[in-house]
Amino acid sequence: MIKPLFQKIVVAVNGSESSIHAAMYGILLSKQYKCELKAIYVVDTSTLRQLTMSKIFIEEESVDYEKCLEEDGRRYLSYLENLAKEKDVKIKTELKKGAIWSELIKSAEDFGADLILVGGREPAKDGGRNSVRYDKVSNTKSEIIGSAGCNVLVVKMPEIEKLFKIA
Repeated sequence: MIKPLFQKIVVAVNGSESSIHAAMYGILLSKQYKCELKAIYVVDTSTLRQLTMSKIFIEEESVDYEKCLEEDGRRYLSYLENLAKEKDVKIKTELKKGAIWSELIKSAEDFGADLILVGGREPAKDGGRNSVRYDKVSNTKSEIIGSAGCNVLVVKMPEIEKLFKIA
């Protein structure tokens, strides 16, 4: 008997519109193919540590910012739980701390993921002034793609919201 292409899907969530679209895509895949689904949000403490060591942040700022990122992560994961519930899909969620790509890869391996979903690059809404942020995001995605022990799908489907409503 041939094993299905995927049975366990991990979605990388960072709160961006494209990561929410990837999660919607994952919810629909999970519903259609009866897969297990897990959403992971990683608080990037690695970058916070670098900013503190470089004296860009003082320790108190780093701690406060980390708490804010944790709250954001919980809020996004809760939102995805509600979206999955709307479609009668069970979703596991996990909030981690560390370097985004390495924590995501480790969680995907521990989960036994066959597929990792990441959101596609979002167009700059500020005329390109935020390109540093996009470079950081694209570096993270490159690390995930290069290091994953399973397939990685970059979801570039802004119309997923319409599809999600009717599915």
